Amino acid sequence: MSTAAIISVLLALYYLYSQIGALPLAMILGTIGGVGLSILLGTALMGLAFLSSASGQDEDVAEFEKEK
Repeated sequence: MSTAAIISVLLALYYLYSQIGALPLAMILGTIGGVGLSILLGTALMGLAFLSSASGQDEDVAEFEKEK
């Protein structure tokens, strides 16, 4: 999970450097925070969705809605 975030951040920084040139510190930190945390949050939420599906919680909700 963190490896994908690091690779994504490095690719984003490389792209920005190739388009703009020297990057200000604020842009580097913003890119690290924005891209890195987005990847980490996305993978964590996807993992929770798979965990919820595998635990049987989703079937309980589906049965509850059928009873109404």
